[in-house]
Amino acid sequence: MSAAASRYPSLHARSIADPEGFWREAARAIDWIEEGARVFDPALGIYGRWFPGWTTNVCHNAVDRHAEGGRGGQPAIFYDSPVAGAQRSVTYAELKDEVSLLAGVLRELGVGKGDRVVIYMPMIPEAVFAMLACARIGAVHSVVFGGFAAAELASRIEDAQPKVVLSASCGIEPSRLVQYKPLLDLALTMAKHRPEACLIFQRPQVEAKLVAGRDHDWATRCAQARAAGTRADCVPVEATDPLYILYTSGTTGKPKGVVRDSGGYMVALRWSMEGLYDVRPGEVYWSASDIGWVVGHSYIIYAPLLTGCTTVLYEGKPVGTPDAGAFWRVIEQYKVAALFTAPTALRAIKKEDPKGRLMGAYDRSSLRTLFLAGERADPDTVEWAKARLGVPVVDHWWQTERGWAIAGNPVGLGALPIRVGSTGVPMPGYQVDILDEGGHPVGPDRMGSIAIKLPLPPGCLPTLWRQDERFRESYLVDFPGYYKTADAGFTDANGQLFIMGRTDDIINVAGHRLSTGGMEEVLAAHADVAECAVIGIHDELKGEVPCGFVVLKAGVARSPADIEAEIVALVRERIGPVAAFRLAITVNRLPKTRSGKILRGTMKKIADAEPWNMPATIDDPAALDEIAAALGARGLAKVTAA
Repeated sequence: MSAAASRYPSLHARSIADPEGFWREAARAIDWIEEGARVFDPALGIYGRWFPGWTTNVCHNAVDRHAEGGRGGQPAIFYDSPVAGAQRSVTYAELKDEVSLLAGVLRELGVGKGDRVVIYMPMIPEAVFAMLACARIGAVHSVVFGGFAAAELASRIEDAQPKVVLSASCGIEPSRLVQYKPLLDLALTMAKHRPEACLIFQRPQVEAKLVAGRDHDWATRCAQARAAGTRADCVPVEATDPLYILYTSGTTGKPKGVVRDSGGYMVALRWSMEGLYDVRPGEVYWSASDIGWVVGHSYIIYAPLLTGCTTVLYEGKPVGTPDAGAFWRVIEQYKVAALFTAPTALRAIKKEDPKGRLMGAYDRSSLRTLFLAGERADPDTVEWAKARLGVPVVDHWWQTERGWAIAGNPVGLGALPIRVGSTGVPMPGYQVDILDEGGHPVGPDRMGSIAIKLPLPPGCLPTLWRQDERFRESYLVDFPGYYKTADAGFTDANGQLFIMGRTDDIINVAGHRLSTGGMEEVLAAHADVAECAVIGIHDELKGEVPCGFVVLKAGVARSPADIEAEIVALVRERIGPVAAFRLAITVNRLPKTRSGKILRGTMKKIADAEPWNMPATIDDPAALDEIAAALGARGLAKVTAA
């Protein structure tokens, strides 16, 4: 569809020219207890606050109004766990019952409006119940990714100061069980703050030992509450009250807790489901993420349920549970209309099944659109998915702090022409500019720092948890009047945005500013490459030089040395000698976080022989040893983990 045929240009222009009018209209999709006089007050908070004086309840909007409004028998959640061999369907009526029951148990444990609750759980329905139960009684939840190291969990407990911690006995990985309770017990010895109680859900795979006087068995407390008729009703909250705190991964020292408010978040998410994702009430939406990350909060839990959709809660992997056809099986079984996943998941599937043969075993006719986010979607992977799935593949740009997409292709407004490599156009309320080091716009097709004109739209963070000054210093000081995203990129003449990486992924080669993301596009285009990563490593002469790591597709029999030579020649041909790209290294896998992000920063420290710490979010620590060994074979990497 052409830009002229899409409603996007006029709608986005209106959101910038009349933000209060635009978001007041969008707010009609939400149930309010009381509406305030203003939609936005620039005098409140650090850069202003959305919907001041409005009152609502997030759980009512996500659960009760559907359960009581004709969707009680519709599935709200399809739980699918190939690692546990379990499946479960939870209707909206059942969800209301479970959530109101658990909310009553939390009330009995002393949790009230404004109290914090840390949730340290795997991808099971009870984790969803826990988040919604907190929202029901006005408590502030803070989900910590299940299986996080004890020190990381302790730092978040220390900062959030929860009254109660909700956890489970274990998580399940394809090759191992991760016992959560010993990690929680250790974290509680490390943190100065002591929660009043812990509620533990016992999974059949592992029975955790409970500490007398502190720990409570989840099933027992819920059974007692059910027998007693204990329930909790929805508590009115201010739209500006916090719904949750989400700590950004990889923090050092005092953790950085992103605050999400209640009202603006609901309005933005509800708009996005139809405007961006083109998904309607009653349809099945699947975000193949984890509830521990921002995408899981927004698009496994809140946005689909606010819309009256059915959400898929998947406890598995794109490959290995049992094979590279896992995603297509889920799409067929649950009639998924839209899938949202990370590019790394597609690359893993492509590596194992480059011809897409396993796709043919499943009926994927329900799937209308595939959405990608989480890291750069290299054009080769996008084209591969588009050719084999036969549906539009839409890359869009996210960050934890924002809560929903900054840029994308608004399919629900009439899709714009897709430019492979672009993350689309700014969503309503976002004025995105490309700035030079002095904070001046640079114009089309010029690389610079990506910044968002203040105020941020609804759904974005208003501040950091109890760290207003840190919020200012981290995001608002470098470019006055703007929010600094710390991403680098450019826009073309049509306003399409291209994210080339973090600003620290722009390397300086003999005075030339070059994007590692642009080089990764070239590497990924090689026929034998499944996935890749490019980092800048220290060089005495040029300052930095690029180093490319490549993982080959399954079944490639050619010599890695020959492929590496071809890759070097390819970069020289497409980017030029200025890139000084001479080092390509074949590895069996890339080190990643559990959410699939490649740990480029740690790889760079290894290559530069700098001290480094094991990332708390890493999926398999041995992957970094393999990187060090590969670099060592080339005369690099002398320093091991601190």
